[in-house]
Amino acid sequence: MTETMTGKQRVEATAEGKPTDKVPIYCAGLSSRIASHVLGREAYVGHAIQRFRESRALWEGEAAHQEFVERTQRDVLEASDKLDLDLVRPIYWRYQVKPTRRINEHTFFYGDEDGDWHVMRFDPETELYQETDRSPRPEPTIKDIERTVEQGEAAADGPEPSPDNYPDLQVAIEHYGERRAVPGTGVGVGVPRERHWLEAMALRPDLVRRYLVANAKRAAKNPKAMAEMELGLLFGGGDFAGKHGPLYSPKAFHECMLPALKIISDGCHRHGCKHLFASDGDLWPVAEDLFGNSGVDGFYEIDRRAGMDLTRLRDEYPHLVLLGGIASETLHTGTREEVVQEVLSALEVAKERGQIIVGCSNQVVPPTPLENFDAMMETLYENR
Repeated sequence: MTETMTGKQRVEATAEGKPTDKVPIYCAGLSSRIASHVLGREAYVGHAIQRFRESRALWEGEAAHQEFVERTQRDVLEASDKLDLDLVRPIYWRYQVKPTRRINEHTFFYGDEDGDWHVMRFDPETELYQETDRSPRPEPTIKDIERTVEQGEAAADGPEPSPDNYPDLQVAIEHYGERRAVPGTGVGVGVPRERHWLEAMALRPDLVRRYLVANAKRAAKNPKAMAEMELGLLFGGGDFAGKHGPLYSPKAFHECMLPALKIISDGCHRHGCKHLFASDGDLWPVAEDLFGNSGVDGFYEIDRRAGMDLTRLRDEYPHLVLLGGIASETLHTGTREEVVQEVLSALEVAKERGQIIVGCSNQVVPPTPLENFDAMMETLYENR
């Protein structure tokens, strides 16, 4: 019988395919409403809402912004402690742009009144912070991509980052110590989802490949700093698919994304780190390149509702570290019984097949019924 392990030990053993005392758990992300439910007070945790909060704090002054930073760090760390997660999320979204003026309680104006500007509005119900107006500007074209590529290639030879470039990670490492596993970052790569970029994937794949390779060369410098902080699982990837498959063809993925992913995987492996890729959606059309040829070591944001089944993934790609198995959509729209059954199903596969960290694969969205979230956590605690 395996001795009792800490969360960090549990995650590290799982990543190496070794036995554990119980299935490790995590949660890909919490909305502020759900985190506030967990902590019993308003929690500075979340996604777009954090961008609004930071804008508001920057508008109110330096002291308010420092309070925002400190409160965010505290609440993010305490939420994972309260949930007793083995693998934590140490960082949420930021928006470090000071508004030019405040229009009303939930709306800010950014930029130059007589030049380039945009307006952002916060919706408390959805926790979204979105652009609602902007200054006129021409539609971007492939010519703009050419300039972006040239700038990216020029920056690819920049200096290597150090642990000091990641203060939030350092705070999390110090806080959790040996109790919980902290993932590393800085290895993401992907094609922007704007129309002109997707057009370029079809018309100028050579240009997109140059862009991705330049970004990958920069990203491949980050594992050294992550290894110095003793972070072995590095979260990367980038959304590029929906329930009906990728936004571009398998051929385009092979020509453009695969070379970039290999560069990042090689950079991770040089420093003893694992390269984990995230995207929701149906990824089976590109699975052989993504999971078989790229050197990627793990997959998270597994979209069960889009057909990314844990058992099939384990059967076809036995080397992958898998994170997820519980759909955000099920938590949001399902019954309590459906939530419990999905959690039990994921735990069963994890126990039988190994190398799986079970949890909600994507953000627990604001409208999620609290009883569904509680049912997920209670079932995880009682059956792991």
